[in-house]
Amino acid sequence: MNFKSQRVAYPYFVVALLLFALQLVMGLYLAFNYFYTVPQAVVDVFPFSTARAMHTNLLVLWLLLGFMGATYYAIPEETQSELAWPKVAWAQLVLLTGTGVAALVGFLFGWTQGRPLLEIPSALDVLVVIGALMFLANVGVTILKARRFTATQGTLLAGLVFLAVMYLFGMPFYENLAIDWYYWWWVIHLWVEGAWELVTAALMAFMMIQLTGVDRKVVEKWLYVELGLFLFTGLAGTGHHYYWIAAPKYWLWVGGAFSALEPLPIAFMLIDTWRSMKDSKRPQPRLTWVYVIGMAVLHFVGAGLFGFAHTLPQINYYTHGSQVTVSHGHLAFFGAYVLLNLSFFYFAIPRLKGFADGRYDERGGHWGFWLTSSAVVGMSLAMAVAGVLQTYLERVQGQPYIVAQSPMRFWMLIVFLHGLLVLAGALLIIKHLLTLRPAPARSGA
Repeated sequence: MNFKSQRVAYPYFVVALLLFALQLVMGLYLAFNYFYTVPQAVVDVFPFSTARAMHTNLLVLWLLLGFMGATYYAIPEETQSELAWPKVAWAQLVLLTGTGVAALVGFLFGWTQGRPLLEIPSALDVLVVIGALMFLANVGVTILKARRFTATQGTLLAGLVFLAVMYLFGMPFYENLAIDWYYWWWVIHLWVEGAWELVTAALMAFMMIQLTGVDRKVVEKWLYVELGLFLFTGLAGTGHHYYWIAAPKYWLWVGGAFSALEPLPIAFMLIDTWRSMKDSKRPQPRLTWVYVIGMAVLHFVGAGLFGFAHTLPQINYYTHGSQVTVSHGHLAFFGAYVLLNLSFFYFAIPRLKGFADGRYDERGGHWGFWLTSSAVVGMSLAMAVAGVLQTYLERVQGQPYIVAQSPMRFWMLIVFLHGLLVLAGALLIIKHLLTLRPAPARSGA
């Protein structure tokens, strides 16, 4: 850590990790509902829809807080200056965390807009926008004051602005449901396969430069290629969601074709990460590289291969909104964004604590990574099998939804059991990160 204001990143990391654990608990409750009939008395108090809103909104909140903390760590390094307003960063954390708590409590009492992933009421939407403006102003003013511009910081800021602008399209409620869902996809798809990918590419580039000592120009050259492909495929790829909302039919073909190309930039990122690791001139903790490489690989498998498997209209017409989609979503989010945050935490926390060369005691950390990652892969495969069953029974044979659930229950039990392993692994990771110690002294040193 070279700048005092970077310390504000640490509380963002801590809050994000705690919300991560709560999100997984909600996910386990949801999986439990799929294979076991929960008593009506429990459902009346805590319905499935409430748990689902909590699970998905906690996912969004903790990932965003992780991105923001990572940005507050990276921007001083990129600009070689302190943050413009560290106290504003603290106030922003309090505001967004308080808004998240209010939303969770509100869900329990039915205070919701009802739209998946965008359930929080309009009043809280305004607070989210205020928090986002505080964040963008803080980062933007820091960059402008420093007058030191890099491709990495520019990409990061562009991704964050893109993210904030897209959120605005989800705030109004449109009386026509087709129009409402049309703009809903602008938020959801262009966040996940647009804005967040820019943030991912920028933070990965920053870590590669810091971890390897490779020349900035080399890393940023690849960054431009990845960004161009992400935007080229992601923006047009939105069309593969436009079912049953009266959009022109050509969007399904345009969206399917461009979505089929989306594995390309992810593959470039994987190759770039591997090349950077091999060219590294600095000794780094092995566990940090395990997370970075794991992120690149599972990003490619979850977002790239699993997405490609059902993106073409001939397939997606049947699988859209089934457990096949859920399988893809879980592995893609984990590989692309969960592991991005965890990789950055393992990179930044040792430096925030002043450990020499960013080295830390890795014992215990490897168990967390492998347990969580393998369990998420197993969970996603079980969801995929359940989704194929669901697609055939519901959408080919025409069985009613509730009838088709019966053959799926076994596979949802497998999902639940893997979910228990995911939670166990995540708790190991959280404990390890929050109690990091310096690396043991080398023998003979």
